[in-house]
Parts: sequence; structure tokens; C-alpha cells
Amino acid sequence: AMAGEGGAYRLRCSLVGHGQDVRGLTRGLFPQGGFVSVSRDRTARLWAPDGLNRGFTEIHCMSGHSNFVSCVCIIPPSDLYPRGLIATGGNDHNICIFTVDNTAPLYILKGHKNTVCSLSSGKFGTLLSGSWDATAKVWLNDRCMMTLQGHTAAIWAVKILPEQGLMLTGSADKTIKLWKAGRCGRTFTGHEDCVRGLAILSETEFLSCANDASVRRWQISGECLQVYYGHTNYIYSISVFPQCKDFVTTGEDRSLRIWKQGECAQTIRLPAQSVWCCCVLDNGDIVVGASDGIIRVFTESLERTASAEEIQAFENELSQASIDPKTGDLGDINADDLPGREHLKDPGTRDGQTRLIKDNGKIEAYQWSISEGRWIKIGDVVGSSGATPQTSGKVLFEGKEYDYVFTVDVNESGPSYKLPYNITDDPWLTAYNFLQKNDLNPMFLDQVAKFIMDNTKGQTLSTSAQFSDPFTGAGRYVPGSSSGSSTVPAADPFTGAGRYVPGSASNAVAPVAGVDPYTGTGAYQSAAAKVENIYFPKKDAVTFDQANPMQILGKLKELNGSAAEEHKLTEDDLITLEKLLSATCNTSAETPTAQQLQTLWRAVNWPEDIVFPALDILRLSVRHPTVNENFCSEKDHVQLIILLLKFLNPKGKEANQLLALRALCNCFVSQAGQKLMMEQRDEIMTQAIEMKFGSNKNIHIALATLMLNYAVCLHKVNDIEGKAQCLSIISTVIEVVKDLEAIFRLLVALGTLISDDTNAVQLAKSLGVDSHIKKYASVSEPAKVKECCRFVLNLL
Repeated sequence: AMAGEGGAYRLRCSLVGHGQDVRGLTRGLFPQGGFVSVSRDRTARLWAPDGLNRGFTEIHCMSGHSNFVSCVCIIPPSDLYPRGLIATGGNDHNICIFTVDNTAPLYILKGHKNTVCSLSSGKFGTLLSGSWDATAKVWLNDRCMMTLQGHTAAIWAVKILPEQGLMLTGSADKTIKLWKAGRCGRTFTGHEDCVRGLAILSETEFLSCANDASVRRWQISGECLQVYYGHTNYIYSISVFPQCKDFVTTGEDRSLRIWKQGECAQTIRLPAQSVWCCCVLDNGDIVVGASDGIIRVFTESLERTASAEEIQAFENELSQASIDPKTGDLGDINADDLPGREHLKDPGTRDGQTRLIKDNGKIEAYQWSISEGRWIKIGDVVGSSGATPQTSGKVLFEGKEYDYVFTVDVNESGPSYKLPYNITDDPWLTAYNFLQKNDLNPMFLDQVAKFIMDNTKGQTLSTSAQFSDPFTGAGRYVPGSSSGSSTVPAADPFTGAGRYVPGSASNAVAPVAGVDPYTGTGAYQSAAAKVENIYFPKKDAVTFDQANPMQILGKLKELNGSAAEEHKLTEDDLITLEKLLSATCNTSAETPTAQQLQTLWRAVNWPEDIVFPALDILRLSVRHPTVNENFCSEKDHVQLIILLLKFLNPKGKEANQLLALRALCNCFVSQAGQKLMMEQRDEIMTQAIEMKFGSNKNIHIALATLMLNYAVCLHKVNDIEGKAQCLSIISTVIEVVKDLEAIFRLLVALGTLISDDTNAVQLAKSLGVDSHIKKYASVSEPAKVKECCRFVLNLL
């Protein structure tokens, strides 16, 4: 039976098992009412409620990490694993996945370049991880699907939101980011120090806690709704009560705090400096892990409360704790002004209020308990001697935790340097990296290493061979994470009738199975006819073939007349380009020559206000196997991509953007071009997605075609990371594009990506693709949009 409303939490049990700090906790699905803990002792432990008494029994001790284990989460049940799975992240940069029946990992996920310190699971088997390498990764089963880049320091907290495709990350760069289908959609600022924990309240609200000792409640639309103060030091963890907005927090001020209706309703002090983690069980009990390696469970239920002896033992342990005034947990202390023991006769005014008294020269700390109506001793205040770091690695440097951070003065006049060190590190390697990082004379190596050994009193845990430099990899600036939008008014770049306008004619595509979905010829069917899927998976690239060589050459000559001297082409050059056009537009049987291609290369390097006819010749020529082989081959290929991506600048001319996208699409006709487009996929996709912000429908159709051609390639090679990147881009583009031809091509691309691949289907579901495309299932004209959309939805 639960205690009445507003009952106070009291100790239920203390669980000894872990040999060092307990760093992570999560409620378990199986066995029911149980939980999983992870620790610096390199193990994870599964606990089940003990039917006979108020305690818990350790069922399994799981090991698989070669270093501290720092976080844990449960992956929900699936057909394959009906009891769900357990995921743990560690300082060895790995994530171990366990079944509930086995103490060894089922498999290990590798990919992060530094400590994995946060995990969260979503629907359809997805797992989100956050790391000190400043990235978060999305995993599906045993594969990394995508990497979220944008934070500039360690990612301490991650959460998958209930609405599909939405994810949150909290970082040492003091910000929280909301990711939509793998792209950063919003950044929340407000915290003044590292964000350490996140908790979900609803589809639209979440909480965050930070090293600035505050908790914030946010709306996913971006506004901060409330700030909660109460802790006096770093807050490490936050957990929500089931079915309500109340929550619990733990931190570096030795306390667990229970928040109800926005107020701190109860403060429970623990006999350990760092209270690292907490989780709430289904029955409302709170599990807490701390730096003394003991797990403690607190309950409101009188039936589950510990015996009077156990509670007395807990209070005794608490009263013997020594509190270091330097931590600021008790505010500024002036020993001379403190009252004596008689001060404890006056009752406290609120739960958790602390009072210091001086008794025989000793300072003692007490805390008021409203439920008990008495002052409980929470420890002796000791003057701390020198900087003795906590064994639990408290010191933060550049957003990461270290056992020690020394200040080193290399010479009297110069600046002092910070030297972070963990007792698991090799002193010599640390000294070497420190000298390198700060450009200091390597002659100091022995001196610095000896300094470390003297000051850590030779405390080392292990000498493993895997050392990673704590400085590289984290906090790097990753461009391309901001989502600036720029709209260019869609003005026709040419005036006058009968002029050459790039891409004004419709694009003909070879018909498929008697019905051509791109031009609509023969697409009319009676409603009774059974619709068969003629749309995807598409096997061949779609190209832009429409051409009017006479108009293109006319425009080229006209612009050549007004070009600056250094760009002017000679009469011979113009004839050469005319020959190239006729060779590549199938009007002559000749093969393009090297000289023709050199001339074209000169022309496509014209200034951007006059280059478009030359780009159009490139777009048509690159379909020819000889040209494709030449421009996309090993030796020149990067030049071509650099050139085309230069035109995909949101501030550039629309005609150039359009023709550059079409040229990229046409590269896919031959083997050499496909290979090049796949090798340069990251750069091309990152640049191309910027084109979604304009309002020119031809550009949107070309962008959709580029994604479709990538989908065709990815379907053949079954590259799941490539598919993830492509799915992510399609789901962001499909939200902004209005043109139905562009939508149709994006739908065909989606269908092609997820055909015959259950992983890709799961990923598309977890990105919420179905919610972006549902509306197109009811489009009446053209029918192909509706039909294709329904085929895609059937797979999802």
C-alpha cells in the first residue's frame, strides 16, 4: 500500500555489491520491479526485488567493458528478444549490449572516440548514445546509422522523445539541441554550465539539470518555462515519476531532492560526496547510486520502509560523514559565529533546512526532517587540508571529468597551465601529451611525469595498453550544423521570348513497363484495375536529357562577346564546343576529344554571371561515357565536384544552382560517375540540402532527382549508413518542398531505399518518415503521387 499523499520518503534498503562509484541506474523491464546498475568497477548488475523482505537480490553481474561503466538503458522487447536488452556505455569508448540471461555481451558497438556517458532507447530498436567525443550516434541493432554533429564539447545527456524522429542532446557546451531526423532543428540556451541530465515530461516538454545547480523545464518549441533552484552544487541526474510532472534529482551536494508541484518537497542527505544517479521504479520508490559504491532505495510506503535498526545505522553513518566546507554545500561558514547545541531546540522551518552548530570546538551539520519533526545529524564539518581530490573524479576540465587537474607553472614569468590526469592514465603519456598540447619544451618530460607521480602518491589503477589522448577529438567545431535558411526570389534569369531558358522543357524519361511515371504518358487507369508497384525499387539513374543545342550555343556566343579578355573563347574554341555538343547529344557519331574537354573546362570556369551556358554543355556532355570517364576518373574527379559544389551556394545564381544539380544527377549514368558520387557523398549531400530553402520548383525537382539517384546506388550496395544519411535528408526536404513532381521523385527514392531491407524500414519508422508523407496518399492529381505514396506507406 502506498502511503498517503505527501508522505515522506524513508530508507527502504542499502545494497552493497559494487566495488566503486555507482554511475548509472535504470529501472528494468525484467524481472518486474527490478533495476540495473553500472559502476566504475567495470560491471553492470541486475537486481530483482526480494519477495521475502524489503530488499533486492543481485541476479547477474555482467562484464564486458575494459574500463569504467558510466551509463545504462533498457532496449524495449522485440520479437527476437521478448525480455528486452540492456545497453551499457563506458570509458573504453564502447557500448555493450546484454540479454537479461547472460553475463557476457551479446555484441559490442564500437565507433565513439571517447567515453560513452549517456544512452537512451527509442521505438523500433533504435539506441541513441552521447559521448565525450562531442557527437551523439544513432544505432539500429548492431550498426551505427548516423552521427549527430554540432555540439562543441562533450555530450553528457541524450534522450529520444516520444514523437518519432525527435532526439535531444545536452552538452558541456552549455546548450541542449533538438534533432529532427538526424539534423539539428533547434538549440536551447540558458544553462550557465555543463548540461548533465535530461528527462522527458511529455511529447512537448522536458527537463534538464546542469552543473549550474539548476533544473529547467522547457517546451520543445524552444522556450524555458521554469527554473528550479535548490541544489548547492552540480546536479548529475534527474528522473521523472511515472504519470506526473514531479521529479527527483541528485548531485554533488551529497543530496537526493524530491520535487513536487515545482517545489523541493524533501531533501535526503547521503553519506557520500557525489550522488551520481537516480531512477524511479514503477511503484514510486527511488533508487540512488553514489560515490561510496552503495545503492540505496527510498520509499514512501510504510510496508517497504527499512527496520528501525537499519534506519538508525543509516543515520549513524550519515552523522559520521565529514563535510568539506570548500565544496560550498553548506554555504559560507564562519566558525566563530556559530551557535552551540541549544540552537537545535528550535524547530526548522522547511524540510531539508541545514543548521550548523559548534560543540566543544567541533562543527556539526544537522538537517531538519519535517516528517520526523527533528534535526538529523548529517556530518562533521572538517577544514580540508590542501586540494585532496575526491576518489570519484570530480574535477571538470574542458567539460570532462578527471581525478586531478593540476596547475603547472613552467617558469616564473609565463602563464600557468592546466594538467588533467586520471589515475588510470599513464603518467609519462599524460606528461608527453601535456607538453605537446601547450607547445612546451620536451626536455620537461621527466620533470612533469615525476610531478604527477609525486602528487598522486603513485595512485594508479591499471596499466592497460589502450591510452587515448584526452585532448583530441573533443570540442572540435563541426561546420554544417546550423540551419540558416535563405530564400532567393525565383526570378527568371532571362528576359524576352524565344530566348534560351535552362530547363524550361519537361524532362522525358525512358518509359518503364509501358507506363511512364515521370511524364504520365499512358498513366490513366480505371479505378477498378489493380495497381501494381511500377515505381520502385528503381534500378537506373534518372537523367536530365532535354536539350536545344542551337539555343545553348547562341547564348554562349552572345555572352562570349561581352566576356573579359582573359575569359574570351576564340572562334575555334566555339566550333570545338559545337562539335562536343553534337557528339554528346547523339547528333553525330563522333567521340568527344581531349581537346574538346579542355575547352569545355575553360568555359565552365567562367565568372558566375555568364557561366550557365557552359554548365549546360557540361550537364549534357557528362552523360557520354567518354566524358563521364574523363571528368569522373581518378585523376581529375575532385576538381569536377569542387567546381559543381561551388555553384550550390544558397546566395548564388539560380540558373547555376539548377544546372549544377542536374549535372550531378547526370554523373550517375556511368560506372565512373557513380563511383565518384558515392565517394564524395558526404560533401555533395551536405551542400545540396542547402538548395531546399529556395522556392524554385525546378531546383527542387533536381534536388529530389539527386536523392533518387543516390537511392538507386545505395539500394544496389546496401550501405546502411549511406541509406540513413539519404533517409534523413529526404525526410527534411519532403517537409519544405511543395512541387508534386519533386515529391513524387522523393517518394520513389524513399521506396527504393527501404525495399528489401528491414533495417532501413525500421530506421525510416524511427525517423517518423510516415508522418511526413501521409498527406500525399490522398493527392488526386497526378495519380502517381498517391499510388507511390501508398506503396511506401505499406512498407512502413
